[in-house]
Amino acid sequence: MPKLKPGTIIPTPEEDVAINAGIAADPDARELDDEWSAKAKPASEVFPPEIYAALVAMKRPRGRPKADETKVFTAIRLDADVLAAFKSTGKGWQTRVNAALRQFIDEHPIRR
Repeated sequence: MPKLKPGTIIPTPEEDVAINAGIAADPDARELDDEWSAKAKPASEVFPPEIYAALVAMKRPRGRPKADETKVFTAIRLDADVLAAFKSTGKGWQTRVNAALRQFIDEHPIRR
């Protein structure tokens, strides 16, 4: 069985039987089989171009929006107690490490 999110409600076997009976009794509900899939067309062929374009425009990209200024991935070695102290502050500890490093740079300008 796949891992479920907390709060997911699984129907009991009796509820599952009742749900399936309701589906079977509904003339508008049917299983989408291989025959149906073979006849299916892409939305771009079914909708007028302006409606299809509007649908595509509504689609949100996956994941977090890109920041104006992106971070750079790096690997850094820290003392275990320093890392533990930041991690103990909870979620967002990496942002706090970044802020601490930025504060250090502001207080100790790098001379070239």
